[in-house]
Parts: sequence; C-alpha cells; structure tokens
Amino acid sequence: MLEGGTIADVLHGKRHSALAVTDISSTYTTVRPETTSASLNITLQKGCDSQTSRGCFQNLLDQIENITAQVLSVTDVTSILTMAFNASEKILATSSSSSANTTELISYGNRMLKASEILISTLVKPTDTNDSVSFTLAAVEGQVFMVGRNVTLHKIPRLDTTNSSVDIDLIGIAKNNIERSASVAFMSYNTMENLLKPNLFNTPNDTNKTMISTVISATLPKTNNTELTKPVNFTLKHIRELDPSGSLSCVYWNVSEWVVDGCSVLKTNSSFTVCSCVHLSTFALIMQTPSIPLPSESDSLLDWLNLVCVIVGLVFFSLALLSFAFCQWSPGVNNVARVNLCMSLLLAHLLFLLTQQFLSLIRRHQVLCAVISGVVHFLFLSGFVWMFIEAVLLYICVTNLSRISSKKREVLSSGFLCVIGYTVALVVVGVSVGLVPDGYGSEHCWIKRDKGFIWSFLGPVSIILALNMILFISIIISLSSTLKNLNAEISQMKQTKTMTFKTLAQFVVLGCSWILGFFTNGSMELEIVFLILNSQQGTFIFLIYCVLNNEVRQQYRNCFRCLCCGLKQH
Repeated sequence: MLEGGTIADVLHGKRHSALAVTDISSTYTTVRPETTSASLNITLQKGCDSQTSRGCFQNLLDQIENITAQVLSVTDVTSILTMAFNASEKILATSSSSSANTTELISYGNRMLKASEILISTLVKPTDTNDSVSFTLAAVEGQVFMVGRNVTLHKIPRLDTTNSSVDIDLIGIAKNNIERSASVAFMSYNTMENLLKPNLFNTPNDTNKTMISTVISATLPKTNNTELTKPVNFTLKHIRELDPSGSLSCVYWNVSEWVVDGCSVLKTNSSFTVCSCVHLSTFALIMQTPSIPLPSESDSLLDWLNLVCVIVGLVFFSLALLSFAFCQWSPGVNNVARVNLCMSLLLAHLLFLLTQQFLSLIRRHQVLCAVISGVVHFLFLSGFVWMFIEAVLLYICVTNLSRISSKKREVLSSGFLCVIGYTVALVVVGVSVGLVPDGYGSEHCWIKRDKGFIWSFLGPVSIILALNMILFISIIISLSSTLKNLNAEISQMKQTKTMTFKTLAQFVVLGCSWILGFFTNGSMELEIVFLILNSQQGTFIFLIYCVLNNEVRQQYRNCFRCLCCGLKQH
C-alpha cells in the first residue's frame, strides 16, 4: 500500500513499549501473620507452580479474598502480591492463544484490584500520631499513610511511586471521623492495563485509545467516614509519547468500563498530567487520537494513478530539459525561462513524490518534514515566477519586435532573470517563515492550513495568474494592432504569433490546473482531472515547445538516423 497521498490530498488538507513482564518465580508460600493468633495459609495448588491455569489463579484469589487477619507484615503482603501478579502474568501470556475474552479479563482485573486492596489494607496499624509503610515490586508499588488523633501534621506528605503521586487531605478526613484517625492506601500497577484495557473507555467518537500512565488506585482502608473534604489531585507521569493531535482524559474504573465522571484534567505538559477527582477509586490517563480510516479502493486508485502520472511527467520534464540544452534554437528564441521553469517543477514534483512515498518515515522527524515542505513551497513558487517572467519576455517581444534582441542584451540578461526568478520565491518563503514559524510540516509535510498560512502559497499564485492574464490580454491587443502594420516582417510576425499561442497554452496548462485543485473536494472525477493535468505539466511543455517545433523535430530525426546507423554498424 502506498504511503502519503496526492497533491490534491495535500491541498485540502505508545512512547509505546509494552511494559516488560517480570518473571517472578512461583513458589509454595505459607504466610503466618505476626500480629494475630489466627493461622493464615496462602498457597498455590499442587501443580500450579510450573504453569498457572485459570483454576489455579481463581483459587489463589479466593484465598486472598477470604483473609480474615486484620494486620500483616510488609513481607507477608509482598509475598502474596508477588504470587498473585505472577499468576496473572502467566494467564495473560497464554490469553492470546486461548479462549480468554474481554469479559474474562475484566473479571480478572476486578478481582486483582479487590485482592490488592484487601492485602494493602492489612498494612494499616493503629497509631496515635502518624505512620507510613511502602513497598516496591516489579508489577506493583504501594504506599500507606496513617494518622491518629494526636497527629501534629497540618498536611500529610505527597504519596509517591515511580510514575505517579497523590495529594489528599487526610488530616481533614480524620477530623470528620469519630476516632479522629484515617488512613490512605495508594497503589500503582505496572501491568494492569493488560487486564483493564484502554479501549474499554467508551466514547461517542471513533478514536484510538492509548493508556499513557500506569493504573493507580487510592482507597481509605479502615476509615469509617470516607467522605472527601476536597478534591484529590493525582499527578500521572506519561509512560508513552504524547501525540499533539490527541486529547487526554482522566478516567476511573467503574466495574466494567473506564468513565470520566467526577474527574478532570487540571493541567498537563509533555511529561505529566495532573488529574483532579472528587472521589477515590482506580484511575488512569487515556489519550484519544483520531482514527486513521483504512484506505478505500478509490484512494488506492488515486495513489497508483498519481504515482504513474507523476513518473511519466518527470520523464517528459527531463526530455524537455535535454531538448532545451542540446538542440539548436533560432537566434530570437530565449529558453532561459523555460529551462528554469522545467527545473523548478521537475524538482518540486520529484521531491513531493518521494516525500509522499516515504511519509511514514519522514513524519517522525518534524524538523525534516517542515524543511521539505518549505523547499517544495519554494520550488512551486519559483515555477510560477518563471512562468510570469516568460509572459513578460513575450510582452516585450510583441511590443518591441524590431529591437527585442538588443533589449534583452541590455536589460534581461540570463543572470538578471535567474536572480529575479529565484529571489522572489525565496523572499516569499522567508517572510512566511518569519510571520508563522510553525506554518510548515503538516500531516502530509506540506503547508499547514490553519491560521490562514496556506495563503502564503495561494496568495502569490493568485497574483501571478492575475498578472499573467492581464499581460496576455495586452499581448493579444498589441498583436491585433501590429498585424495591421505592414512594415513588420512576415516571418517575425508568424514566429511571434506562434510564441504567443504556445505561451498562452502553457499558462492555461500550468495555471488553471492549480485553480481546479481547490474545487476538487468530494469529487473523485475532478480529482482525477486535476491529478492528470498537474502531473503532466512536463508532458505539455515537451509537446508544445519541442514536438510542435519544426526545427527541433528535424533535429530529433537526424539524431534517430545517426543512432540507427550506429546500431547497424555494430
């Protein structure tokens, strides 16, 4: 499938690395709480140590949910969590080739959240002042902060994990409790998105959803009155690259889907986002980006047609340049404008074609994309400037037939024309960059259409086309007047009429095709006509100035005869 698009398309214009699954060795584990007399045995069933099945995993979660111990040590909690997450990772490793579906994964995710909250709640111990407990595992990080009735803090410290943090008014919550105590448990899950997938965030628009933060969970264990005194702020570090075209949503898990109720984005930058929520739950940050529609058959047809037509046009541009360079022309013919016109358009079409074919690679480097769009802008504009210069030369020729040779030598030298032909386009591009520095580098590596920046191209083109139209009207009026002057040489008059016809045909082909390009939206037929006319500019120039020129045709015949004679001799 071809990348990119056609010129008509352009006119109308996770950091993703799966979190590594750490292999936490499964072992038979018996946990005995230090602070309770009840015996607690959490073990994997026999035969589950080598390969965890769904039955083994569910049995393990059943044991955790049936824990009755009120307090466990950090070592005990981390041992059980290690066992549980290791089992869930083995389930995920086989789910792609098994019958596990979204409903099952949601069920496993809900049970893992419940098991984790049960276990972390056992780290809460009575305290008169304040206390904290934290742990870090490959799959999950956790922190518990507790305050008692004699706490001297006015505000508890921020609870931090590697990729997230939380600010909560635990002191205010404690004051609203009869015991004048409260505790908060904060957990950050590194692999939970594999169970609670971001596409479970239902939105009205068809968008791609990417989770760009770890899944976090905040609860108030062993706290009677859990009403928040003020919104809680979560700072979530971006674990994947932020797409400038995407939108961010702070979401929380509601049994079977991600929803935004009660949560909002407080502030964001390229590295992190702060979410504000009026309740506690399990949270994440999901980025929505526009879905890229699959290319239709008509799009594929246009892409292939564009490729073939542009290549054909480039071949004829090359043939025209070779003809201008190596064929002998009449003394009165000035090909400087045509040569530079062909060079500008050949390079513009070639660069544009290569850019669209390798668009997926180029677009990763925004600076390169912007530079390419600026160069293409310059080349196309210079093509129009050279077309205008040719019209000016023709106007001088018509109005001053008898002195055109001396006039060109005195004023319109080749060097002077080259300075004008490229400086005007360069100045336009320079001013455009100065006024709107980020105007280049659209999705197709062309001029961006927002802020009206597209008029940095359309404006000069419209002016040149208008001036050319005025010149051609003047030329036709002047020719009509000169035809009545019998003192003019008949051969010179005939040559001038021919040049006028060819230049006018060139103006129609090169100029009107671009005008047509801005009326093609929604019409495949007009797009095809525009594509053919625009890509075959080189073909028309070759036909008009080379094939329709008797002297050049004769030189082609001589060249072919010499070539054929040489082949026969060999």
